[in-house]
This record gives sequence, structure tokens and C-alpha cells, in this order.
Amino acid sequence: MLFADVRGSTALAERMLPEEFSRLMARFYGAAAGVIDEWDGIVDKFVGDGAVALFIPGFAGSDHAAHAIAAARGLLEQTGNEGPDPWIAVGAGVHTGKSFVGTVGEGDARDFTALGDTVNTAARLTGLAGAGEILISVEAAAASGLETTALEPRTLALRGRERNVEAWVATART
Repeated sequence: MLFADVRGSTALAERMLPEEFSRLMARFYGAAAGVIDEWDGIVDKFVGDGAVALFIPGFAGSDHAAHAIAAARGLLEQTGNEGPDPWIAVGAGVHTGKSFVGTVGEGDARDFTALGDTVNTAARLTGLAGAGEILISVEAAAASGLETTALEPRTLALRGRERNVEAWVATART
């Protein structure tokens, strides 16, 4: 799972005309869709100021966790978060594990999505990631073979979870 979220979007929307903000978000969505597709992910949805992507082994291959991390790095690069002046500030979270992936709902209120602890953990990691940061769970790091010696470790208390989550802080370049 990859979640990416625009930082400071409430303040941006307050200072911009709705049409300008819509164009800015469309540019972000386009950048996200491009890197997710490049790394064999599936855009689950764009929600408000965020993007949710699935990296299912059947589509992304056995390196699905590495693809999710690469897509997160690519999104930070595409949005200028590898340097001091991004055109839009973004934080991301990556986690891996088993989830329900399929159609939920009934009748006309049906949607394809992913559900479960893995999804919730990825979303919560994203909420704690600063602008230009990717919080990568130790599970995703291990599954991807990520070299972590140069990365900062964090122990995170995630809202709604009983146990803390261990994560690594990465950027577009680390």
C-alpha cells in the first residue's frame, strides 16, 4: 500500500480560487497516477488531497513492496519534494501485508478497494509523514530489501492501534 497526501492543503485552498486549487490538485493527481502506473501499481482512489495505491503481487510482481517505495520516491521527485522548493508539499506512507482487496458495498453503492489493518497502517503512517518524507514500515522495508543503514528509524504510536509501529524515514533521494 502507498498513501500520499498533500501537506498544508487547507491553507492552500484558503488562499486560492477554487478553480486554481482544482488545477493544482489535478496536477498532483496526474503526477501520482503517472508514477503509480510506472511502478505497476493500481490507483485505488484519489481522496480529497491524497492518493491511495495498491501494489498487488499479481500486478506488481514479487517486488511489490519495492515498487511501492519506488513510486513514493518518484512522486516526491515529480512534485519537487527532492529539493527545497516543491510545487506542492507531499508526505507518503508505505506498508505491506495481507488485506481484503475487492468489491465492497451493495447495489448502486459498490466500489473496488482494499480494507484491513495493512491499509489502515499505511494511512496512519502517511498522516505522520512530514513534507518530503516517506514513512516506510519495517515490514515494507524488509519485504523490499531496502537498505536502511542511512535511514532514520522511528517508533510511532498510530491512532487506533494498540501496538507501536516501527518505521524508517526515507526521502526522494535516500
